[in-house]
Amino acid sequence: MLPPLPDILGNARVVSLPLRQRFRGIDVREAMLLEGPEGWTEFSPFVEYGDEESSAWLAAAIDFGWTAPPPALRSSIMVNATLPAVAPDRVAAILDSFAGCRTAKIKVAEPGQVLADDVARVAAARSHLGAEGRIRLDANGGWNVDEAEHAIHALAAYDLEYIEQPCATVDELAEIRSRVKYMGMPIAADESVRKAEDPLAVARAGAADLLVIKAQPLGGIRRALSIVKQAGLPVVVSSALETSIGISMGAHLAAAISDLSYDCGLGTVSLFEVDVATEPLRPVKGAIEVRRVVPNGRVFHDFAAPIERDEWWRARLARCYAMLEATAN
Repeated sequence: MLPPLPDILGNARVVSLPLRQRFRGIDVREAMLLEGPEGWTEFSPFVEYGDEESSAWLAAAIDFGWTAPPPALRSSIMVNATLPAVAPDRVAAILDSFAGCRTAKIKVAEPGQVLADDVARVAAARSHLGAEGRIRLDANGGWNVDEAEHAIHALAAYDLEYIEQPCATVDELAEIRSRVKYMGMPIAADESVRKAEDPLAVARAGAADLLVIKAQPLGGIRRALSIVKQAGLPVVVSSALETSIGISMGAHLAAAISDLSYDCGLGTVSLFEVDVATEPLRPVKGAIEVRRVVPNGRVFHDFAAPIERDEWWRARLARCYAMLEATAN
């Protein structure tokens, strides 16, 4: 049962938070925070997403705010640092902002850049982390199969843990996985899970060695756990550039997964100049706590979105709610 729409919107707040570094093409992250009987929750699909895709994010927000999460199997989650597509001279400072993280996820295949830029960035990260550090790459589907094969050969010398979404489609992932299998290079799927009509198609096709799971895009903790169980592959729980409240949802998802072999992508609050929480969920000794987050009341004043953006988010939520309501009926 969905809670009444007025109850969802009653304590809703929209914030506009600056990022330390341009990431995913944005300098400011907007998010809508909601308070349910179980605590604060977050509705923050990216602004370019349509209502149908965004409705899954609302389902996740309602699930986390109005229903108690599954029992936690651990009290903290090891997380990775996230390195945007920056120049090599920026690498050390950004990695150092993720306190104690032993793993770095590095963005590659950035529009407007070339493979040489990726190689320089990855080389700088390996130099900074040393031989014991773990490096994984995220191409966000930016290469075709031939480009991906060429890039993987160029970057494999830096001892990579895996490459996330090197190509856009499930068929392309299956092809590149077959081409580089002899190298022992694992392929991870992200967009092919969270943006797919059938999030299990990539597992059935044998197109990935592991899955990147995100609570909001998949419709909430319980639906994500169902996908993990059905897929039968190792998973990495990751964020969608959320505030500490959204990260808390991801942490509760990660805490409920029995086999969590990889560091999770839940350290991204470190990419924000300011967070909504009194005690942000930033990494400490490479890990974040599994806990509910209470927002700092000042952020609602100091970083409140302009009134027109607040109204835009409320209208968006109402449209997504109508879609969930229609499905429920």
